[in-house]
This record gives sequence, structure tokens and C-alpha cells, in this order.
Amino acid sequence: MINYNGSILDNSEVTIEKNRGFLYGDAIFETIKVANGKILFSEEHYFRLMASMRICRMEIPMNFTFEYFEEQIKNLVNTIINESKNYRVRVTFFRDSDGFYFPISKLSSFIISAQNIENDKYSFSNLKYEVELYKDFYISKNLLSTLKTNNRMINVTGSIFASENEYDNCLLLNEEKNVVEALNGNIFLKTGNLLVTPPLSDGCLKGIMRNQIISILKNMEDIEFTEKSISPFELQKADELFISNVIQGIQPVTKYRKKEFSMNFSEILLEKINSLV
Repeated sequence: MINYNGSILDNSEVTIEKNRGFLYGDAIFETIKVANGKILFSEEHYFRLMASMRICRMEIPMNFTFEYFEEQIKNLVNTIINESKNYRVRVTFFRDSDGFYFPISKLSSFIISAQNIENDKYSFSNLKYEVELYKDFYISKNLLSTLKTNNRMINVTGSIFASENEYDNCLLLNEEKNVVEALNGNIFLKTGNLLVTPPLSDGCLKGIMRNQIISILKNMEDIEFTEKSISPFELQKADELFISNVIQGIQPVTKYRKKEFSMNFSEILLEKINSLV
């Protein structure tokens, strides 16, 4: 474990009794891709992390600058001895304080972990990728839903539902029964030259890759882009549906119930995303 001043803490110093991320989900995290030793979209990740900590009323360590953030990630991946330079990195901030729901201290610590991934560039296969709606639980339309907190129970139970029913992914709904996002990323819907993604006000995650795609779409002359609520009925009318996240880039959906989608635009968009990195 690495705390905010960069020292290595012995496991005996990390107690479950004070780890509020473990006890109450009082934690936020960033999932970051490192490709060929380069931290992708590092500024976007850093500022989203800082904004999330402020919203959650966590005390931000004075020395946790952008440069320090990058340095800690690089220090970790440089200690891993293997031939790969591509990693999935997770930075988790949590309060480690006495107290029950009310933390006696707002001071926070962080943990950085990394695991190898195969590809530096974004890619996807042309294999079947089928999704279904997950309707056991709903996402709330509020600011907390847009943050990457440790409370991901809907994603966990939805993933189990998808596995048990042989789906590749599920689409999550908010309490107004609008489609918000997938289990592991934001969603985009293309009908003709109109490309739509749910607004943050619907409760979707404020994704880093989502922002990159929106910037690309706004500069494409032949595409009309808008953020608006998506009804499940609109899925049946769409030409393409794809999921975005910072590790995979984009994942085209090929089937939802009886509707089958193409992936022509997804292939074009993938090239533009790779040109950014």
C-alpha cells in the first residue's frame, strides 16, 4: 500500500477497522490504461479524481499534485518485471478513520494496483456481442451516480445476471426506465447520421473515454451528435450501438433481442481514437 506521502506502509498498519472503503464504500477510484509505458489521458483522470474527492468531501493531500500522481503510477509499473509495458492501473482513494457513518477525520489514503493487459492500441473483434436490459435494480439520477465510487453492487449483480443468461453485457436503467449505460462503460446509439448518448443528468458515469468520443463526434461534419435520454424502444430502431471505456476503447454491440447491429461506424471511430494515443 502507498499512502499520500509516498511511503510504503506495512500491511500490519492497514486495519480493516479504519478502512472506510472496505466498511462503507467510502472510496473512489480511477481505472487508467498505461500503453507502452505512457499513461493515457492522465490529466483527465487526475482532474476527475480531484473533482470526485471534492464532491465526496474527502480531504485532498496538499502534495498530491498532477506530477506526483503520474510519478506514483510510473514508479509502480516500473517495478513490475516482465516484457509487457501495457497495464490496467487502479488508483483508489479512501478515508481511513475511526467513526461509524460519520468519519472523525476526512484525511484520505490511496492504493495503486496494476495488472498486465495485452494490447497497447485499442481494438475489438467482429465476434457476436449480445446485450440485454438489467431490470432488477436501477441507477439513481443524481451526482453520485456519475462518480466511480466503491459502491458497484448493481454492476456486480448485473454481471452475474449476464453470465447466468449467456449475455456478453447488460444495459442499466434509471428509475425513469431510460437506458443509462452498460455494466462496464458508457453507451452510444447511432441512427442514420444521428449519434446519441445519455446525459450525465440521467445518472451515467462521467467516463473519460466518453469525453474523448464526444470531442471526436463534435468535429465530424457528417455526424449530428446530441446528449439525450434513451428509451429502450429506441434500441430496436438504431443502426449501431457501442460501449465505451478507457481500457477497451469501444465495444460494438451486435445483438439486442431480435435486433442486430452493424459496426461500420465503430470501426471508423476506433481509428480516430487510436490516433489520439
